[in-house]
Amino acid sequence: MTLTLETPHGPALAHLHEIDNPRLAVVLGHGAGGGVAARDIVKAAQAANEAGASVALIEQPYRVAGRKSPAPAHQLDAAWQAVVEQLPFEGLRLITGGRSSGARVACRTAQATNAQGVLCLSFPLHAPGRPEKTRLSELELVEVPVLIIQGVSDPFGMPPAAPGREVVEVPGNHSPTGNLETHAQAIRDWLGRIAD
Repeated sequence: MTLTLETPHGPALAHLHEIDNPRLAVVLGHGAGGGVAARDIVKAAQAANEAGASVALIEQPYRVAGRKSPAPAHQLDAAWQAVVEQLPFEGLRLITGGRSSGARVACRTAQATNAQGVLCLSFPLHAPGRPEKTRLSELELVEVPVLIIQGVSDPFGMPPAAPGREVVEVPGNHSPTGNLETHAQAIRDWLGRIAD
């Protein structure tokens, strides 16, 4: 089922993948240049369902409007918060996250959305070739458990592990390659620990 949800910056879409008797809710956003059909997002949604979570995959308003360039960060964050507030997941522990830009949005808004964990698929630690322009502060904002799944040769950098922040290194670069079962198993294990 797909819901159209109003935000301060136009309508967003929420593609729901609900299960019976969920233990958690997982909400995932897309990267700057891609949509919710990205292979690792689809696999993450499947893994979350298998771990006992209902899932919503969110298309930001700029994508719904047909624009290719992402909106500014403050607009992405405001739209994300508006969507999360409207999802039919009342009473469930909430995990937010996403791929690349979507992971950044989830980190910046984790406290505002009352997320109980953040799932980052290919977190862009810095622009390629610009390690001095680090975005580590966005990860350090998050005070709840974080799982990062990152390609070992990602030109956007390898985020460091830290207390409460687990990093799973997988083959590939910023886009997943090959078998995504490693992603899925890491997500199932992590969500299982949060749900217990």
